[in-house]
Amino acid sequence: MVEVRNVSKKYGQKNVVDSVSLTIKKGTITSFIGANGAGKSTLLSMISRLITKDSGEILIDGKEVSKTKSNDLAKKISILKQSNSVNIRLTVKDLVSFGRFPYSQGKLTNEDWKYVNEAIKYMELEEMEDKYLDQLSGGQNQRAYIAMVIAQNTDYILLDEPLNNLDMKHSVQIMKVLRRMVDELGKTVIIVIHDINFASCYSDYIVALKDGRIVKEGETHEIIDSSVLKEIYDMDIMIENINGNKIGIYFC
Repeated sequence: MVEVRNVSKKYGQKNVVDSVSLTIKKGTITSFIGANGAGKSTLLSMISRLITKDSGEILIDGKEVSKTKSNDLAKKISILKQSNSVNIRLTVKDLVSFGRFPYSQGKLTNEDWKYVNEAIKYMELEEMEDKYLDQLSGGQNQRAYIAMVIAQNTDYILLDEPLNNLDMKHSVQIMKVLRRMVDELGKTVIIVIHDINFASCYSDYIVALKDGRIVKEGETHEIIDSSVLKEIYDMDIMIENINGNKIGIYFC
């Protein structure tokens, strides 16, 4: 499991994450929700050690991340940030193969290529695997980066707003892939997501942040509730039950 114990991060005088404690169970999808500036991405980045925490502890399977060797951590956690770019011209297949670096150190085996090809197939990128990233749309690029994360084959997958730049079809595709990876492969997914309805339909657990603190956390049905969402977002959101899912109506 992931254990976050009294973790804080400050930029200047602002507490971006303020004394957050949290336990994330294995084999689940946990969604971080909240308004812009709530601290969601900062918390995710500290869990993955992309940025350092000012205080507190973060343990993954009982080991403090700050004391874990980088290569060992990369076999345990994969992360996709909000904005991704590379400075060299790569094909989709080249990019996805980067996910195998913690294992291959650049010398890919047949087993590595099996994971690469499976990830490309997962994300329906076979027809463009030899295309260069700068030839793709923003959504196609995003799918390629997610395929890279899938190829890394870690127990924990951390995604920071992975649905950015994606149309409805591919947003649903990605969420279904993540759900399948949890249900069939036992992966643990932690995701920062803005669309509460995707969080509602695919998450097991939701953590709501506001001003750097957790204001509510619980199983999905507990959080997708008008009074709870009012506290999180300061707006009225009507909830409808559609095909067994609680859907927030906030467009009008």
